[in-house]
Amino acid sequence: MTRVALVTGGSGGIGAATCQALAADGFHVLVGYGGSQDRAQAVADACDGAAQAVHIDVTDESSVTAAFEVATETGTLAVVVNNAGIADDDLLMRLDPARFDRTIEVNLRGAYLVSRAAIRPMLRARHGRIISVASVVALRGNVGQTAYAASKAGLIGFTKSLAREVARKGITANVVAPGFVATAMTDELGDAARESLVDMAPTGRAVEADEVAAAIRFLAADLSGSITGAVLPVDGGAGI
Repeated sequence: MTRVALVTGGSGGIGAATCQALAADGFHVLVGYGGSQDRAQAVADACDGAAQAVHIDVTDESSVTAAFEVATETGTLAVVVNNAGIADDDLLMRLDPARFDRTIEVNLRGAYLVSRAAIRPMLRARHGRIISVASVVALRGNVGQTAYAASKAGLIGFTKSLAREVARKGITANVVAPGFVATAMTDELGDAARESLVDMAPTGRAVEADEVAAAIRFLAADLSGSITGAVLPVDGGAGI
């Protein structure tokens, strides 16, 4: 039976690296995209026939449902990676409620909708891996990132609770918490925010997308079945 992995935000830096890593491990990867189909298809093509692009707007329950119908029609859903996210950064006094709410909607509520859709087929299979991408900012905070930090910290609490709910059903739920990764999303950060994130790390450099994907790949493996509710930092030592 074909083992399926669905990666939201699959056309971006971390998402693309994750799709290629999971495809190399034998999964049929659904490259989830909310924006550019062309970019998602390019990622799928780079997986040498072991992937396909699938539209999924993580803020729209009907879109999430449709994507999971594709997943279950393709094979046995084995891995879900909650990677879709946005960063709309500003000092709190300048951050209006609509911008704050949108960050929570995509980064936290989106992961809720996707994880909720994943649970039913994983329960039937009595196996599954739900891996969410948070951030070192969730653990340490950062100037101008109150909304982003709140959404990612919420994702950690959500994952720990989910891990307890499904632990006896063969399903794990874990978080990868990257430091600063040079991607299209982080390119939108201000210079001060980028420098602050890099300066957090004793290594003094940005994290590579492939390094984050390697951590996700590890948590997706069958031999990682005793790891659940964990937060795996990939942050160059920023959490020390």
